[in-house]
Amino acid sequence: MGSYYACSDYISINPEFGTINDFKLLVKQAQTMGFKVIIDWVANHTGWDHIWTIEHPEWYETDESTGDFKRASGMDDIIELDFRNKAMRKAMIEAMKFWIRECDIDGFRCDLAFWVELDFWIEAKAELDKVKELFWLAEADALDSPEYMQVFDAAYTWTWMHRTEEFYKKGFLLHDLLNVLDRYQQAPGINAWFTSNHDENSWNGSEYEKYGDAAKMLAVFSCTWPGIPLIYGGQELPNLKRLWFFEKDTIEWKDNPELHNFYKTLLHAQTTNPALRFNSALHRIHSSGDEKVLGYLRKNQDDEVLVLLNFSPDPIRLELFDHRAEGSFKNIFTGKEVNLDHQRNFILEGWDFLVYIK
Repeated sequence: MGSYYACSDYISINPEFGTINDFKLLVKQAQTMGFKVIIDWVANHTGWDHIWTIEHPEWYETDESTGDFKRASGMDDIIELDFRNKAMRKAMIEAMKFWIRECDIDGFRCDLAFWVELDFWIEAKAELDKVKELFWLAEADALDSPEYMQVFDAAYTWTWMHRTEEFYKKGFLLHDLLNVLDRYQQAPGINAWFTSNHDENSWNGSEYEKYGDAAKMLAVFSCTWPGIPLIYGGQELPNLKRLWFFEKDTIEWKDNPELHNFYKTLLHAQTTNPALRFNSALHRIHSSGDEKVLGYLRKNQDDEVLVLLNFSPDPIRLELFDHRAEGSFKNIFTGKEVNLDHQRNFILEGWDFLVYIK
């Protein structure tokens, strides 16, 4: 199949995936079931065999040393488009409109969004909003590119992803991670949290190579901290292998994915409990284990979710000091109830987690 980021035509379906009618049916059925469908949009570059290389070679940047198309930085399979060319920009926006008009998609996940001039995204969004209100996800980090969030609704949390891996492997202090979270709380847009994706899995290893025993705890964080959780195909297995990037390499599915109920429970809570909406209140809950445990309460009127995460390999006994968490709660994984008016002591195993719903 080759690189899926080396596009050959912006308005065609790869026949290995089916036909345009197949995709229309997929979108329609997904929307009927309550889903929204967004597609990956690779604006910065195309493959060497894109139809524009023949029809409009002037739409590409030129490598002055070779006179040929300019290769993208560090990647030989893709070549750079010239966003100073107004005709190319117009054609790009028309291609994006195609998927809205023909297939009724709900938004775009924009690949390497910060590699593309911001003024193009501003122009594109203004034009596309005339057709349909969309959801815009940037493959960028709001900490590094905050100006892009005037266009995009949400962005990846790359800094958090890298810092948590360093934390697990090098033994940083929890305080260092909390500083990163404070920065994200001040950043514009919605934070999209993740522990794996196509790039990370292929180039840097599975989430278990990166996070080991902390992987599930970090998944709980992704689904309960303010923002949007990103789940990559195969995480519910769990997928322990690296998938080849430039070759067709299928996920090894099995009948009873080990983490199916784990993710189902988390995502059900994330989508149905008002306390876990991205704009609900967040309160840090302090305890005797503050040096190693991150505790927080999500609150939306009468709905509350209490989360305790052990960011260490050590078993910890702790007592909750903060009385903003009170009343009866139920563990979403075990169903066990606890009344915080009488019971404020908890035991967390290494890299363990507790999630309670009031």
